Amino acid sequence: MSQTTIPEYFVYGEPARALDVGFLHVETVQARASVHRGQVLAHKHPQMAQITLWTSGQGIYRIEDGTWSFSAPTASFMPSGVVHGFDIEPGTDAIVVSVADAALAVIADHSALPLDQPVFVTGRGDAALWQRLGDTVRMIQAEYAEAQSGAEKILPPLIAVALSHIARLDAQSHAVTVPVAVALGGRLKRLIDRHFRDDWPVERYAGELGTTRHLLDKAAHQVLGCGVRQAVGERRLVEAKRLLLFTIRPVEDIAYETGFNDPAYFSRFFRQAVGLSPAAWRKERLAV
Repeated sequence: MSQTTIPEYFVYGEPARALDVGFLHVETVQARASVHRGQVLAHKHPQMAQITLWTSGQGIYRIEDGTWSFSAPTASFMPSGVVHGFDIEPGTDAIVVSVADAALAVIADHSALPLDQPVFVTGRGDAALWQRLGDTVRMIQAEYAEAQSGAEKILPPLIAVALSHIARLDAQSHAVTVPVAVALGGRLKRLIDRHFRDDWPVERYAGELGTTRHLLDKAAHQVLGCGVRQAVGERRLVEAKRLLLFTIRPVEDIAYETGFNDPAYFSRFFRQAVGLSPAAWRKERLAV
């Protein structure tokens, strides 16, 4: 599938948009049937990964240039920036768990599945493992739908468990290959997650990944939608928002924690990005 004309979506059929801290969305494929009518055209999500568990039916799945027939149960993990689509028969359904890259970065430390490459797993293999994966994904679906207090603490560990179950089933998976630039963009994203607090120049990222600055920036624009320096800044911003929202740490401490040596510069950076100072943003969000 060509990358040059591939649309980017929030969820299928809705334009891409900025995602909130810890964003998570769960819905079934059939919930959006009036939009896709059984044919989800090639698309990608710029800031969001997806877990899909097919619970009934069959169809054709496409990831980048690969195409496979599938029938339930089938599971996939699709990192952001990877092109995918599918055609399904009537009565086919799946549960789709969408997770913002920023939230996935925290989950990654607790997942047995590497999160920079797509995975497509068919229903062959250990039935008990498929049962555990299905139970876990349905727990995620129920927690999301019920939205009870504490769900924000329960859902990330459940997602890590679901990803780890997919990793255990990965021995029965189809080999999924992606273009070099997409693979490089995924590796860059994971490297930024580990080192966004460090004052690395773009050349350091390129050296760590064994490529040139030109090729790395090209991959970053293709997968992340921006250059390397901007991607690092956006990752710092997401972490700052997380700490402002979920901790009581002072703004100065958060500035240092997110890689800024000067709290005043951090405040200017934050205000330029969101239109409010860090303290004002925290106060406004906590008042909601």
